[in-house]
Amino acid sequence: MRFGVTAGDGGPLRGHVVVTDVVTERPVTRASVHGIEWTLEIPYHWPSSLYVARFHDDRPETPEPERDAEHEVWFVVRAARPAATSSVLVSVPFATWRAYHRAGQPGRSIYYAEEPGRAARVSFTDPGGGPPPERWEEPLLRWLPGAGYPVEFCSGLDLDDGDGLLSRYRLLVVNGHDEYWSAGMRDSVETFVRKGGNLAVFAGNTAWWQMRLEDGGRTMVCHRDAAADPVSAVDPRRTTVEWSSSPVDRPENSMTGVSFRNGAGAWGEGMALTARESYTVRFADHWVFEGTGLRDGDTFARGALGYETDAAELDWSAGVPRATGRDGTPRSFAVLATADLRHWRAYGQGGWATMGVFRLGAGTVFNAATINWARALPDPVVDRITRNVLDRLGGTAPGPSWHTVGRAPRLRALAACEGLLFAVSEDGRSLLRREPSDQNLPWSVCPPAPGPAPEIRCLTAPREACHPVPLALLAVDADDRLLVRAPVAGPSPWCPAGKVPAGTTALAMCDNTLFAVTAHNDTLHHRPALHPQAPWTALGPAGKASSLTVLDARLYAAGPDGLSTRTPVTTEAPFVPTGALPAATALAAYAGRLLAATDDGLLVSLRPGAIPVV
Repeated sequence: MRFGVTAGDGGPLRGHVVVTDVVTERPVTRASVHGIEWTLEIPYHWPSSLYVARFHDDRPETPEPERDAEHEVWFVVRAARPAATSSVLVSVPFATWRAYHRAGQPGRSIYYAEEPGRAARVSFTDPGGGPPPERWEEPLLRWLPGAGYPVEFCSGLDLDDGDGLLSRYRLLVVNGHDEYWSAGMRDSVETFVRKGGNLAVFAGNTAWWQMRLEDGGRTMVCHRDAAADPVSAVDPRRTTVEWSSSPVDRPENSMTGVSFRNGAGAWGEGMALTARESYTVRFADHWVFEGTGLRDGDTFARGALGYETDAAELDWSAGVPRATGRDGTPRSFAVLATADLRHWRAYGQGGWATMGVFRLGAGTVFNAATINWARALPDPVVDRITRNVLDRLGGTAPGPSWHTVGRAPRLRALAACEGLLFAVSEDGRSLLRREPSDQNLPWSVCPPAPGPAPEIRCLTAPREACHPVPLALLAVDADDRLLVRAPVAGPSPWCPAGKVPAGTTALAMCDNTLFAVTAHNDTLHHRPALHPQAPWTALGPAGKASSLTVLDARLYAAGPDGLSTRTPVTTEAPFVPTGALPAATALAAYAGRLLAATDDGLLVSLRPGAIPVV
């Protein structure tokens, strides 16, 4: 690295430089500096980390560096062999640091707000541009090694063309205040997650502004005004405005799950509010809260919220908050905790904070949704949540990974059809329903049709409609009758549709074929679905299946030995084990996910891409 240096009087520097590993706070190099240049050779053995070089003038005419930190140069050393020491990559937000440097000085900074003298272009080669005085990022960086998490580092700017770099890692961590992102950064990170990588955001106000890199990455451009940005006329998607604004129209919460548009901000004297606010638990059964001892309605993370937070637009009509999806938040987003911060309006922007997690392609995104998360790491609950996220999303052996999506109290059977998840109660008499989302939504009872209700033994639904048979719920009753019912939330009768093998305990339909399991002799049977009078034919062992479902074009079975699968062929073929499954009473599939009701009363889901191909 080559440095151009001057003394406080503007002449050649006669002094020294100290280079420090910021994470360990250990000085790694001290050298004399004489002249207008200094070169640092990075030794191969230096660990990937965040470093700072501090230059000091030995003469009396010392500058005033402590105010503006222009005697400091901050830089990241990437791993010489990416992912050699860790599957976790931590990004450092140099673009945001540079945007705030010299705020309020005409032509020197992107800030303040809409002041006419603010700059639209700032250089990374100018003096200063390190972290702002609050140092939002440092607490997490220094917590990681002490907590036993070796990680590797990159600059956020490395993500601008970061597909190759990210592909080596399992988890990308965004930390603190990472407000300025280029289109290349977003493209690389979203591609990484969709391909199966994971993203953990311990930050707030994330990816609020789009910026561009020019001059080989040496200059950051952010007009914050579409009319002033010449690129808007030739490449509107790269216009430097808020990501959610026209002509970009790419809401950041489609990547992060939450947005500052719905969040809160308290500035000036209002920043003291951060010490008083707390999150409220909304989904205590989720893996993020494992080991915390928290229950729904408990408060936690006092002091973690602020000074800016992100949130999703929420619907509370079901008694628990859920993302509406109208603002760009993915519908798979599960709300884990909320904080009502509307009273912050007196100090800036009133709104909410929403902690959550969601699926993006084959990967998972967690978002703590606050700039101040790392400051609260001394709190044992915040510590445990952070560990849960790093362990779950940063582990090197992903494998099948079931996670809780709600309660499933004493259910006998499950089936998903036409956007609803249906369940049969333990006594077989009541039909229940809820949305098949990852949110912990309550179950509602489907009103019964007139007449006696049959006792349902098992339940299924076709994978897809097949003329002349519409989509419907299929069930087996205690008299070994096949029943059919419209997949509606309101009252609808169960109608006879033929017979099943005596003692049928599991049922599925795939490829115009009905499959039935008789547990007493562990046998799988089949018959054509469109010919009710056709006989049932035995196919061989059922692999001890207690429940059947269809995911994509395969049969899946739950049994005492876990989860197994086979193709829906009408010849003898074994069920092949695919991985562990919590002890389950029922199994269903919806939108590429498996859902299971467990013996301990939970509804769990297996995320896409985690099931081995056999």
